[in-house]
Amino acid sequence: MTIQKPPEGAHAEADGVTYHYLELGTTGRPTVFLHGGGPGCTGWSDFGQVAPLFAEDRHCYLVDILQYGKSAKPVIEGPMWDYHAAKTVALLDTLGIERADFVCNSWGGTIALNLAAKYPERTRSLTITGSMPVFHGPLAPLPEGGRRGRNARDVYYGGTGPSWEKMRELIARLEWYDPAAIPDDTVTLRYEQSLDPEETALAGASDNPRGDWQDLTAELGTIQAPTLFVWGMYDAFLTPDYPLMLARMVPKGNLHVMHHASHHPQEERPHAYYTAVTGFLNQQHD
Repeated sequence: MTIQKPPEGAHAEADGVTYHYLELGTTGRPTVFLHGGGPGCTGWSDFGQVAPLFAEDRHCYLVDILQYGKSAKPVIEGPMWDYHAAKTVALLDTLGIERADFVCNSWGGTIALNLAAKYPERTRSLTITGSMPVFHGPLAPLPEGGRRGRNARDVYYGGTGPSWEKMRELIARLEWYDPAAIPDDTVTLRYEQSLDPEETALAGASDNPRGDWQDLTAELGTIQAPTLFVWGMYDAFLTPDYPLMLARMVPKGNLHVMHHASHHPQEERPHAYYTAVTGFLNQQHD
C-alpha cells in the first residue's frame, strides 16, 4: 500500500484566516473531509488513501484544519470547537457550499459534531471516526481525558525533537492496527509536515495555543443530521463502547465497528471504509 502524491491544492480566505484544501471530483454532492490532530496530519495524509474512491461520484474537499498543514496557524482563544466550527462555516461560505456531508477523523470529527449542532442547516450528514466530543464514558469518567494525544505530541516534539523514526513509532502505537502495513510514504508525509516552523512553535508553546477544551454532551442531543460513527475495533484511544454511547446520544446515530483497524481505519482499510460510509451516505435523502 502506498499513498500517492497530493494533487495541486488551493487556498481560501474565511473570516480572517486562510485555509488550504484539495479538491477531488467535480460532480455530485459536496463532501468535506476533516482530519485528525496528530503531529503532521493534513487532509491528504488522513484521507489521501480513500478520498479518490469517494471522488468518483462526489465533489470532495480535503481541508487542512487550522493550525495544520498549509492552512493558517492562529493562536486560538476561547472555546476551541466553537472557533473551529465557525471558521469552517466561513470556509463553506467562501467555497459556495450551502450544505455538505462531512467525513471526519478524530479532531475533525469533533469539529463537525459541534458544527452540526450549532449550524444544522449546513450539515447533511456526519461520518465520525475516532473522535472524543465528551469527557465521560458509558460507565465512568474517561481515564484518557484527552491526555494521550497531547502526551504523544509532547514526546514527539520533545527530547531530541522530531524524527522519521519517532513519527513511525507514534503511528504504529496509536493510529494503525498493523504496524507492518504502514507505508513509508505516509510516515514521510507526516514527518515532513511536522517540521513546519509554525507547527513546531505551536507544539512548544507554554500556554494553550489551541483554545479551551469543550465537552459537547449538551450539543450531541441537538444534532439532527444522520450520523455514522465508524470505529476501529482496536482504537488506541477509545474502545467501541464509547462510540456506541455517542450513537445513542445523537438522535439519528449509527455505529459501524471495523475489525483489524485502530484509530485511522480510513487509511488502513480504505476500501472497507469507503464501502461502509458510501452505503450510509446513499441512504440519505433530502
